[in-house]
Order: sequence, then C-alpha cells, then structure tokens
Amino acid sequence: MLNIPQLLAQELSLKLAQVQNALDLLNEGATIPFIARYRKERTGELNEIQLRDLADRFAYLTELEERKQTILDAIATQGKLTEELKAKIESCLQKNELEDLYLPYKPKRRTRATIAKEKGLEPLAEWIQSLNQPQTKTVDLLKEAANYIDSERGIKTAEEALKGAADILAESVAEKAKLRAYLRDYLLQSGVFVSQIKKDHPEGSTKFEMYRNFQAKVKEIAPHNLLALLRGEAEGILTVDIDYDESSVLNYLESEEVKTRVPELRRFYQEMLKDSFNRLMKTSLMTEVRSDRKNYADLESIKTFESNLRELLLSPPAGMKPAIALDPGFRTGCKAVVLDQTGKFLEYQTLFPHQSANQRQQAGETLKKWIAKYQIQLIAIGNGTASRETDEFVGEVLKSLPTQPIKVMVNESGASIYSASDVAREEFPELDLTVRGAISIGRRLQDPLAELVKIDPKSIGVGQYQHDVDQKLLKKKLDETVESCVNYVGVDLNTASKELLTVVSGMTPTVAKNVINYRNEKGVFKNRRELLKVPKLGPKAFEQAAGFLRIRGGDQPLDNTAVHPESYRVVQAIASDLNLPLAQITQASERLKSLNLQKYVTDTIGLPTLQDIIRELEKPGRDPRAEFKYATFKEGVNEISDLQVGMELEGIVTNVANFGAFVDIGVHQEGLVHISQLSDRFVRDPKEVVKVGQVVKVRVLEVNEALRRISLSMRSADLPQRHSNRQTPQQNATVDDLKARFNKKA
Repeated sequence: MLNIPQLLAQELSLKLAQVQNALDLLNEGATIPFIARYRKERTGELNEIQLRDLADRFAYLTELEERKQTILDAIATQGKLTEELKAKIESCLQKNELEDLYLPYKPKRRTRATIAKEKGLEPLAEWIQSLNQPQTKTVDLLKEAANYIDSERGIKTAEEALKGAADILAESVAEKAKLRAYLRDYLLQSGVFVSQIKKDHPEGSTKFEMYRNFQAKVKEIAPHNLLALLRGEAEGILTVDIDYDESSVLNYLESEEVKTRVPELRRFYQEMLKDSFNRLMKTSLMTEVRSDRKNYADLESIKTFESNLRELLLSPPAGMKPAIALDPGFRTGCKAVVLDQTGKFLEYQTLFPHQSANQRQQAGETLKKWIAKYQIQLIAIGNGTASRETDEFVGEVLKSLPTQPIKVMVNESGASIYSASDVAREEFPELDLTVRGAISIGRRLQDPLAELVKIDPKSIGVGQYQHDVDQKLLKKKLDETVESCVNYVGVDLNTASKELLTVVSGMTPTVAKNVINYRNEKGVFKNRRELLKVPKLGPKAFEQAAGFLRIRGGDQPLDNTAVHPESYRVVQAIASDLNLPLAQITQASERLKSLNLQKYVTDTIGLPTLQDIIRELEKPGRDPRAEFKYATFKEGVNEISDLQVGMELEGIVTNVANFGAFVDIGVHQEGLVHISQLSDRFVRDPKEVVKVGQVVKVRVLEVNEALRRISLSMRSADLPQRHSNRQTPQQNATVDDLKARFNKKA
C-alpha cells in the first residue's frame, strides 16, 4: 500500500518530518489554527493553507486506501486477484482510476453479456477473439456461429449467436481501464458543452436566456457557467450535452482493439466497438466527465465563497462604541435600537420618519435624545428598503448637532435569518424578530466578526451558486474559514458570546456554554488559568484555546496578548534580563528589538515562536484587522432612475465572482463591475483587485431600468473602453440572471 506521509511530502514539496509531525499533531486533536500559530518548530512553520491542504489530501488518500482494501478483498474472494492486478490497485492515486480497475470484477445486474454467457456463447466469443491477430488470413464467422444454434437456449440463427458473442466482447472492451482512462481524458480535453432552451420556453421568458444556444469547451468552461447549465437542466428549462468527434473515439478504439486484416472480422469488430462505446461506455464516461467538471466548479465556487466570507468576517470594526441601529422601513416604520459600548441592548422604538412631517419631527427628537443620553458615537443604517431615505433623514438630524456620530450604511444580509434563529430567540426571547434584526445590524458595525458568526455563512450573501455545490464540502470549508478568522483575530473572553467561543480552537458548544455559565455565576475571568475551573475544560482544551482568548485588565498582563501561557516563563526571563516589571514589558518595544533571541531558545521554544512573542509584545492586544473605512453615497442618487451614464460614485463591494464584482452604490440595486472594467491593466482574477467590504470609486457605464441592470467601471475615464470576449455571456446577462448566482439577501 501507499506510504501516505512520504507521498504527501512529495506532492506538497515538504520535508517528511514536517508532514509526519503535522499529522501527529492533528491525530492528537490539535486544531489547525493552534498548530499554525503555536507549533511552528514542529512543522517547520507550515501555515494554515498548507496545513489544510495537507489534511484534505491525507483524508482523500486514507479513504482511497480503505477503498483499495475493500476492492482487493472482493476480487480475492472471487479467486481472480493476480499479483499484477494487486500491484496496479495498490499503486493507484485517484479514485476513478481505482474504480476502473475494479469494474470487470464489480457485481453487476444481469446484462446482455451475462445472458449471452448463460446461453453458452462465451466459447464463440473467445474463438473470435483468438482470431483477432495480424497473421489470421481467412474467417467464416457465420459458419462457426452456426454450431451454437440451440432453440432450447433461444439461439435460432447464426446471426443471433454472433450478436451474443459481440455482446460479450463489447462488455469486455467497455471494462478495460486503459481505454476508459483515455476516452475520459479525450472528452475532458476535446469535448464541448452545448445547451439549448426547451421549445416550451419562448425567447425572453427565462433567466437562462444566455444559454439558449450556448457552447463552451469542457476543459475551459467557467465554473459559474457550468453550475448555471446544471441548474437550468435540473429545473427542466435547458438540455445540456457534451459534443465530441465520434470518429476520433472509434478510430482510437479500433487502433487499440483491432489487430486482424481480414475484412469480415474487421467489420465485426468495428460494429462491436461502436456498440460497446455507445451502449456501455458513453453514458458512464459522460457522467464522469460532468462529475469531474462539477467537482472543479464546486471547488472554485467554494474558494470564491471562502475568500468573500473571509473578507467580510475580517471587515474592519467601527469599534465597541455606543451605537444606534436602524432597520429602515416605510409603512411599518424604522426599528431603532440603542446598544452600549459592549453591544448590550438598551432600548428600542419604532420611528416613522417617512409618514408625515409631524412623525418625522418626532423621530428626529427621539434620535437627538438618544444621542445625548447615551453619548452615541455610531449610527448603523441597514441597506435594505428605505435605506437611502432613512440615511437622508438621519443626515438632517445630525446637521443640527454640534458633535456628530459616524453614520454608516451597513449590509444587512442575513439579519432577518439571525432574527428568527434559535440563537436570537435565546438571546432576546422577549423581543420581536424585527427588533432583533436591528440589533444585529448595529452589532455588525461595532464588530462584524463577533456578530456574523451567529449566522449561517450561506445566508450572508457573498456566495456563488452555494445551493448548487457540494453541500458537505461547502459547510466544511466555510466552517474552516470562520474558525480561521476568529482565531486570527482573537476573542475577548469576558464579552464573547457562546457562538463566538464555540469557534475558538479547542472549544466545543458544551464547553463554550459552560464558560458563559461560569462567567455569569462567578463574574469576569481574572486570568486565563481560571479557565481550568470551567467544567469539562481540561488541560488539552486549555492548551488549544488559551492563546486565542484575551482578558483585558486582568491579573496577568500577558493574558491580553497572543502569547501562549506555555511561553510565559520565557517572557518573564526576558523581562528580568531587561530589568523591567512584567507589566511594563509591552512598553519597551525598542529594547525588545535589540534582544539576542538565541539566548532564549529551548528544546520546545525555537526562534519562530520567540519572534512571534516579540512581535506580540511590541503591539499587545492589537487588532489585526484593517482600519475602519466607510463609503459615502452620493446625495440625491437614491434610485436607479437617478443614475446617469458617466456619473462617478463611491460604493462598497458586496460580492466578488470570477466574472467581476458587485458594488452597492446606494440605489437599492447593486451594479456589476465586469472583470474587464476592474482595472486599467489586464485582470485574470477579480480577487487580485477587489475584496468584499472594500470602498471603491466607480463610474456608471450603462443603466437599464427595465432589466434593473447597472454596469459600472473602475477604469480610468480617459482610457478607451474595452470589452473581454472571454466573458461576453456575462455582459449580456440580466441582473436577475446574475443575482440568481448568489443568495438572496435575507
């Protein structure tokens, strides 16, 4: 069998010791964030991406080895396991290659070949096969086949006997691993996806209009195009096929299988091979090719989702400051809530600034009262219905104040999902779900990461075809992204919610709940060691979690840093050498830089960890997220009808796909910056240029009110416009079609 660690080292260009140590740590229950941050010496400084690739490939190869053993046992039971076959199976590195080898021995339903064998035609097939040699001069197939006529077995003519022999040979050919591998690759490399809209859907009646007469090479089709084709097919609107050159396929099969020069035997083989491919191979190979491309499209779409989710979760926080949050509405009013500097809910009221002048004035007075009473520093406004009108109203109120809070439009995707969730009901059982949604909007301005972890990532609105991809893989990768982001930033142990704590390395939902209960009963944690008093939080969980949890103003100053408790002795030694109290070591950044770190190297703490410690001590408790910025939407541009070609606006990137980026410019309809309009230079991947949450300057290229389509550009205005032929279908797609690729905002 395979030496998996050795193979992983070769495939990932790593040292065997790195691979083995990383696998050992994972097997011991260590999390990837913990290994990447606190076990650099053991892994040779493997980062999270490398560790996740290693873990994923290890899981694949482990499953492959288990499948190999099952197959070997099955073939051995049949008494057909040769040393050559065993060697081929044991050396397999891909699952489809393994299944090809197993196919001839796999239990199957009753086939035409098995029926022919039951009729006693296998000797005829073997005789025909024996004649398939260059030296064969003459053949009389019908004469030989006549010997197998048997009315009791249902063989009435020589032609029927030959047909049965052909069925046996056809199945044998269809099960040859070498032939299947070649043809699968041929279809992948040379096939073309083609689609048509079914006749009962007239032109312009479906969101799949761009796929009415669509073609794309199998090997080059864009992931979003393939997922759209498959969705259209599943909805009964599209027919999707793979075109290929049948003559090339048959010529290949003949070159491999036909050895004889006898015309009669060649014709027999040509007909048999055509039947073998069309009846026994084509459907399964097409399925495998579609599955291969679907898997690729899933992976690429999930990568895009991961990237967008990461950027959203790591959006710069406005800070834990007193805030007012507004969930706008016209008829039902604006749900307004007040949050303190910890995100605690204080009070709410429904305001009606869009009903009458009197109600508008009353709403304004309420805001002024709250701003003064709670010393409000932030105002969050959800970007849904009535958002621009509410933004305008708040702006009018703030103009009359000597000191104005920061007013920010907040993406409210998923807020209603949260408000109706078990998490929200447990947190605010007495509040209406619309009020809970407003609280979520305010908190995601204060600290996006802490609030967004409460929402299913698929409901946040930054995915591409997330309902069409492998759901198990999607959940795994999104959970990994959330885990990575939370542990990258760190968590305040004394303010974190149960949902946030659950994602911390080493924590489980049960342990996180116990931490909350302990905190509620005993008061705030004074130091990290106190965690060991929490029920079910043992030494292993403490080891995994402690470095990612922060305690501000506690007994131990290092508890507010990313320095792990296991390294405190080293820091104390450094402080002693610098003649500084431990509490002051974070104020001596220049002296820390001049240290000879080699002096502090031990068997368990090497230079990588020491360098991390020094960087952390230089900026203790720092938030690694970027500086907070927000977009200012253009006054007077509130609806799509207000837009004019050439208008320059500021907006926020809400979603990035492989064909471009969607930007919120404050008109209740996102605009699309096509990949060809993202930069003055050629852009291969939009993620190279933009990211979710980024504030960008855009220019209006085209507005189609009927289709609610807005085309935007980030290119210099004085450069000639260019369009990429590679993405033409996307340029012609309606906004409804484009939005179908993403979650509808909740």
